[in-house]
Amino acid sequence: MIRIAVANQKGGVGKTTTAINLATALAAIGSRVLLIDLDPQGNASTGVGISPAQRVRSSYDVLIGNSSIVDAALATRVPRLDLLPATVDLSGAEVEMVALEDRAHRLDNAIADTPPGRWDICLIDCPPSLGLLTVNALVAARHLLVPLQCEFFALEGLSQLLQTVDRIRQAFNPSLAILGVALTMFDRRNNLSSAVAEDVRACLGQAVFDTIVPRNVRLSEAPSHGLPALIYDLRCPGSEAYLRLARELIGRLPALAEAA
Repeated sequence: MIRIAVANQKGGVGKTTTAINLATALAAIGSRVLLIDLDPQGNASTGVGISPAQRVRSSYDVLIGNSSIVDAALATRVPRLDLLPATVDLSGAEVEMVALEDRAHRLDNAIADTPPGRWDICLIDCPPSLGLLTVNALVAARHLLVPLQCEFFALEGLSQLLQTVDRIRQAFNPSLAILGVALTMFDRRNNLSSAVAEDVRACLGQAVFDTIVPRNVRLSEAPSHGLPALIYDLRCPGSEAYLRLARELIGRLPALAEAA
C-alpha cells in the first residue's frame, strides 16, 4: 500500500481539502483508497459525509490500541474510498501516547497490520501542528505531500516542516521522501500570490507540482454538504485543478501510473 502524508503545520492552507479531493480523484480512477483523518477537528471526516454519530471507532482508538484500522474504517459515498474517521478524543491522544511503547510508530504498526491488498493507497490528513500525531503520520508514510498557501508566511512554515522531515528520517523513517509541494489558494488578482509561487519554485524546483489550485468558493462550499468538491461541482475551477493535481501525483508514483 502506498502511504502519503498530507502535512503542513500551518492551518488554513487547504490541507484537508487537498486530502479529500485527491483521495476522491484516486478512487475515481479505480484505486482502493483509505483516507485517515488524524486531525482532532475531524474536518476530513465531515468533508466526506461521515457524521459524528457514525464515528463509533476512530483513529484515536487505533492509536491507543483499542481497534484495528479495518474495524474502524467506514465506507463513504465515494466508491472505493474508505475513511478512518477522527473524533475530538484525538486532542488528548498525544498525552496518552507518551506512556505507550513505540509511541511514534503506533500508526505505522496499525497500517502494517492491515490485510495485504485491502487498499492500494493511503492518504493521511495531518493536524496543523508538528506534534506526536503528525510525527506518527510521517513515520507511517513513505511520501509527503505539502499543500502550501500562496501567502507571505508560506516559506517560513515550509522550512520548519522540512527540518522536521529531516529529523524524522534520521531518527525513525529513512524511507520518507517528499512527493511534492502543491500550491493552493492562489489568487490571480493578487501580485503576492504570484511572487510567492515564483519564490517557492526558485527554492524547490521540480519538487513543486505544476498544477496550482486557485481560490474557489465551490471548494469552500462542498464540505458543508458533506461532499468532496469533485462530486459537489466537478466543473468548477477548484475541482478541475485537483483532477490535474491527481494526474501529476500518479505520474510521480510509478505503481499507480502502471495501474491507471
